[in-house]
Amino acid sequence: MVLPLKIVVIGGGAAGFFGAIACAEANPQAQVTLIEASRQPLAKVLISGGGRCNVTHACFHPEELVLNYPRGGKALRGAFTRFQPLDTVDWFVAHGVNLKTEADGRMFPITDRSETIAECLIKAAFTAGLELSIGTPVISVNRQNAGFEIIFKSGETKYCDRLLLATGSSIIGYKIARELGHHIEPPVPSLFTFNIADPQLRALAGISVNPVNLRLSIAGENQLQQTGPLLITHWGLSGPAVLKLSAWGARILNQNRYQCKLFINWLPNLQQEEVRQKLLDVKEEWGKKAIALHRGVDLPHRLWQYLISRADITTEDRWAGISNKTLNQLVQEISQGEYAITGKGAFKEEFVTCGGVSLKEVNFKTMESKLVPGLYFAGEILDVDGITGGFNFQSAWTTAYLAGREMGMEGVQN
Repeated sequence: MVLPLKIVVIGGGAAGFFGAIACAEANPQAQVTLIEASRQPLAKVLISGGGRCNVTHACFHPEELVLNYPRGGKALRGAFTRFQPLDTVDWFVAHGVNLKTEADGRMFPITDRSETIAECLIKAAFTAGLELSIGTPVISVNRQNAGFEIIFKSGETKYCDRLLLATGSSIIGYKIARELGHHIEPPVPSLFTFNIADPQLRALAGISVNPVNLRLSIAGENQLQQTGPLLITHWGLSGPAVLKLSAWGARILNQNRYQCKLFINWLPNLQQEEVRQKLLDVKEEWGKKAIALHRGVDLPHRLWQYLISRADITTEDRWAGISNKTLNQLVQEISQGEYAITGKGAFKEEFVTCGGVSLKEVNFKTMESKLVPGLYFAGEILDVDGITGGFNFQSAWTTAYLAGREMGMEGVQN
């Protein structure tokens, strides 16, 4: 006699819902239970993308897609050949949600509302016959025979044949994985802004420049660089270039307590000598004019005034009176100005963490543990993280879909 497969998914976020739905749709006879500790499932989905939910990215070639993951790209290469952004788009269309692509490749629901995605997942969960257990914290999991015993904070227990951990970067998820024998790569923040203790820079909050080139220097070594849009904020620097740099530098920045040097090239499309020549040209043409009012390079006016002040040029100084030494100092400020990062900020209300379950202990064809048969992982509990732009959601959809389909494959013999 074949008994219905008992499957539990712990974690009511994007990966948990997607994995549970994939499992129930693959095996309608399975008894699939989704457990969420809080009273608000899909909380991160609802606040993501500024309330619009950046579902995925329009990058449909796995070999290019993996380049957007500071950690986990190699492991995801094969997984993306089985479920990639095009499959994500098709899945949501099949479940009644159309997506749109913006100029930078980010994809959102055409409604521009995160609720559209959350409501779609909840509806799909009920349609697939899932049992939802909300506001039910789990405190531990024991291996029992060929399955698992789940122990709740209330003292109650539940048995399942297969278990998917989709708890995100949570302490309880790491605890359960560790108790079941897995190694956890230490979690540290990723995708954050830079604090710069410069009141004059902060006074320029709201100014954006695209593109700039950012280069991190730690212990005198040039570690990482990134080119893209930059936004000056009330606490320092943000924008896609900063967020991408923070992702690639997450571990080394953490090791250095978010204290390091940042070099900014405000005009990366020009060689340093080209910048110097442009300044010499404006000096020749506008010698009697105030440097503060005639900049000769394509930068926001207030930013230009800030940069000349860093080169010890006053608002009264004229181009004709500038020395070669001062001119060179201004070129330096434009092409490789040095700033001190004094700490990290947050990226709105979205928190991404690098670290988690060691990838070498997981089979990325099925997302099953290599150490514990019947145990699966999906989403941010894994040591996988992407840069900003929908890549973290895509790794969640992919790993959850593969785990869900695999968990629902076969029944349990009695």
